[in-house]
Amino acid sequence: MARIDWPGTHTAAIEFWWFGLKEARACVFAGSFFALLLLSRVVPLGAVPRYDAILIGALLLQAAMLWTRLETRDELAAICLFHLFGFALEVFKTNPAIGSWSYPEPGYSKLLGVPLYSGFMYAAVASYMIQAWRLFDLEVTGMPPARVAVPLALLIYVNFFTHHWLGDCRWWLAAALMFAYRRTWVRFTPHRVRCAMPLVLSIALIGFFVWIAENIATSLRAWTYPNQVHGWNPVHHGKISSWMLLVVITFTVVAALKRRKAEAGTRPATAAPVISAAGASDKPY
Repeated sequence: MARIDWPGTHTAAIEFWWFGLKEARACVFAGSFFALLLLSRVVPLGAVPRYDAILIGALLLQAAMLWTRLETRDELAAICLFHLFGFALEVFKTNPAIGSWSYPEPGYSKLLGVPLYSGFMYAAVASYMIQAWRLFDLEVTGMPPARVAVPLALLIYVNFFTHHWLGDCRWWLAAALMFAYRRTWVRFTPHRVRCAMPLVLSIALIGFFVWIAENIATSLRAWTYPNQVHGWNPVHHGKISSWMLLVVITFTVVAALKRRKAEAGTRPATAAPVISAAGASDKPY
């Protein structure tokens, strides 16, 4: 009969429990935003257009994050950058000549056909990553140099625009991503045990769960794909790869912010043991 290591199993269960709690805590802005979308669907808004009500609520949520010090001013600046990235992409994708998705409802806060609250959906991904970085005391090892990571992130972003005319290079970019980050590991602490996983795996997992969130958001009519105009349909699973690539852009910006803080001596030290996917080790690679 196989021997069961009950102490190890108990420890793993505790770590997994704390992992779930911290993940939920890291999603505080994203979760609140989904609650806002739901409320805007079920609560009568009177003369206030739904898109405008969502924007007001999102601004209040962001202010609350800053007031409660769940986000710092530096982190807010990074999140605002994703507002700009996201809004530019939204304007392009919703252009009638492209028509990737649309915002069919009226609103005073729509600019170039895009409601201003749309930037918060991209900012929610950045907020999650910033919160998770702090809560799990994240440490990244084996990062490619900036001269590789930054151009790769820029190419990924540009491909979201150019693939409509020049062909989709996402799989070439994904291959370049896997090669560039092949030695990159993420160390994190759910509760007491220092763990590690390949960065590429964490990007895939985040991309998958963002796709799940996208299905929830479109079911709440946050935006509409062409095949959802006459009734909701699940978002095609091919969008997972798009979200994975977007996560890379987010990671590159957030990592630069954290690197700057670490160089300033603000990152706390940790002495917890490291456990990688291959087993116990003092190095994750």
